[in-house]
Amino acid sequence: MKKIRALLISALFLVSALILSGCSSEARESFFAMNTFMNFTVCGETPEAALEKTRETVTELEGLWSVTDSGSDIYRINHSAGQPVTIDERTAALISFALDMAEKTEGTLNPAIYPVLKAWGFTTGENRIPSPEELSALLPLTDYEQVQLSGCMVTLPEGMMLDFGAVAKGYTGDILTEQLKADGVSSALLDIGGNIQAVGTRPDGECWRIGLRDPFSDGILGTLQISDLAVVTSGNYERYFIGEDGNNYGHIIDPESGYPADNGLMSVTIIGKSGAYCDALSTALFVMGYDRAVRYWSEARDFEMIIVCADGSVALTEGAEKLFISEGEYEITVLK
Repeated sequence: MKKIRALLISALFLVSALILSGCSSEARESFFAMNTFMNFTVCGETPEAALEKTRETVTELEGLWSVTDSGSDIYRINHSAGQPVTIDERTAALISFALDMAEKTEGTLNPAIYPVLKAWGFTTGENRIPSPEELSALLPLTDYEQVQLSGCMVTLPEGMMLDFGAVAKGYTGDILTEQLKADGVSSALLDIGGNIQAVGTRPDGECWRIGLRDPFSDGILGTLQISDLAVVTSGNYERYFIGEDGNNYGHIIDPESGYPADNGLMSVTIIGKSGAYCDALSTALFVMGYDRAVRYWSEARDFEMIIVCADGSVALTEGAEKLFISEGEYEITVLK
């Protein structure tokens, strides 16, 4: 069987090119928010109104969670000089979720990693390789256990900074899904910068079909057939820079070392009910590496997973295999 070096895509590649909506009354919109492009498809009796409401919600959440907007909750927390800050209940829920996932993943998901990300230039666009001494000084400022959250009041030690880039899009998807269902929408597909959230099935009762693209060609690696599920992929192959030493440095940081994760993985795709959970795990399991990621899945068993390794091998959990249709021949391992 032919082995191909392929990646399961995230970000802007999990798009609607292979989506067969079948909507009798449909509204679509594409816009830029949360520093990414979003593409929404909503089916129903009044899809335009539902779509307008989802965009308004995205704008509200972006206003709360931006790290650069001086009026946002996150900006105020990061510039609080150690003083308590009162925040919106949605921000408090996001922080509580991220801290819980940090604990469950033993810190491989770390919402306090922002100072290190900034040092590498991934938040400013001015990439550089920090010195070992600089990273050693910054790592103590990434101790998420020092974040104090009580209701809608948060206190962050001076010098620490929070960023929810690893969970905010997935959390947004969950909020939008609940909102759409509350408004009577039973069929929608949300592409939130590559985080896919499927609401129900297509109107014809068939699953939504999501393309997984081979990044080394213009072809498709395969498709996932999903309904009422989220799909999130993390990898260091899209956001990276080439340092003066000629090496590639990706944006997913290993919180233990302060360096970009480099453990033989190209991508981790998580499939599950909650977009926030999938978002968090795709980053955390990528940092963990193959063995730890497989062990985490075998113990949790509440999500499905697709791993693509640097050597071109692909591993699927049993549940993911049932959802996946390949577009070619490649070598896989089914995790049981």
